[in-house]
Amino acid sequence: MIHDLKHASPSPAVRIWPVGSLLRAIADSLEARFNPVAVKGEIAGFSRATSGHFYFNLKDEQGQVRCAMFRRAASMLDFTPRDGLLVEVRGRLGVYEPRGELQLVVESLREAGQGNWFEQFTRLKSKLEAEGLFDTARKRSLPLLPRAIGIITSLGAAALHDVVSTLTRRAPHVSVVIYPASVQGSQAAGELVQALNKAVKRAEVDVLLLVRGGGAMEDLWAFNDEQLARAIVASPIPVVAGVGHETDFTIADFCADVRAPTPTAAAELCAQPQGVWLRALELAFDRLQNAVDRQLESSNQRLDWVGSRVVKPSHLVSRERAGLVLQAERLRHAARFALQRQSTQLDTIDRDLPRAVVASATSQRLRLERAQTRLELLDPHLVLQRGYAWLSDVQGQALTSTKQLSVGQPVRATLADGEVNLTVSQRHLI
Repeated sequence: MIHDLKHASPSPAVRIWPVGSLLRAIADSLEARFNPVAVKGEIAGFSRATSGHFYFNLKDEQGQVRCAMFRRAASMLDFTPRDGLLVEVRGRLGVYEPRGELQLVVESLREAGQGNWFEQFTRLKSKLEAEGLFDTARKRSLPLLPRAIGIITSLGAAALHDVVSTLTRRAPHVSVVIYPASVQGSQAAGELVQALNKAVKRAEVDVLLLVRGGGAMEDLWAFNDEQLARAIVASPIPVVAGVGHETDFTIADFCADVRAPTPTAAAELCAQPQGVWLRALELAFDRLQNAVDRQLESSNQRLDWVGSRVVKPSHLVSRERAGLVLQAERLRHAARFALQRQSTQLDTIDRDLPRAVVASATSQRLRLERAQTRLELLDPHLVLQRGYAWLSDVQGQALTSTKQLSVGQPVRATLADGEVNLTVSQRHLI
């Protein structure tokens, strides 16, 4: 069937909205249908403005909504919101017209527990801390004068530009080696571990900077990886972690040898300004120059003193001749004194020797007579002359006890003038 388009009824006209009117209409619809609204979710990307307002995202597994909490409501809180915190908020949905964004203006907020991200962070932190990975005793100090500094971050990260600019300004003489790795996303943790292992294997730098700019907890989540934490601890190269802002903390911060509040601060910790070292060199040079000058002055003074003591050779000869004459005179006096002392000793010996010889002979004779007397007193014949007899058996063995004798036993008695053979007839014990 053919219709005449010219005579067909016109379709209803579509209303054309001005942008502002459309946004206000949407805001009115939200107000009429949803507000006031209560929402439960996890805080992410929290920030506090200088005005005192709070801005953050409220999210769960299905989505997220941008939230604003103005200073009046924020001042009534008895705690400080933070990323990863599970909360319940009450407020009003609306549209932030300058950007055309859905926005939840929070009027009250209370804690509802910890979010999934924060719970995982807390569990891993407790586990690694119990294993000693955070112990300060094992952490190494940074090299004072690094020859080369390694940077582990993304090639497109603003943190890389900040760190390189800082190092170039402060220490242009230090080499910089970049080990690229993703710093956000599901593959980031593995790439960070690979980059760290590559730096360790190549061993071409003295310190490593692990850096990334700020972000929400999920944006920084790659730095909460357990394998990355263990790789940092196992690294023989000191590691400085500069992840996020000063209020951001990750597992990598606790494991690193040094934690810097920002990537720029990490670069500043590793590289002293070149001017500082140049001034130190100038000071050392000045001290060395002064020491050399003082040594030269002292040597010149000694040379002048020695020169003042040097006289003509004839004077030296005369002085030495006088010294020799004095020594010869002393030698003659010493020899004369020694001869006189020896002569006196010989006279004394000649006078005392005869008397000493006579006294010694008399003393020796008296000792000999006393010894002869003691010897005679020990002569057994003198005892026999006093009426005693010495008994012995037929073999000549002395008998000193009645227990050695038996009736009928022959014995021999030695008297002063001879021997008598006897036979024991009786034995009496005393």
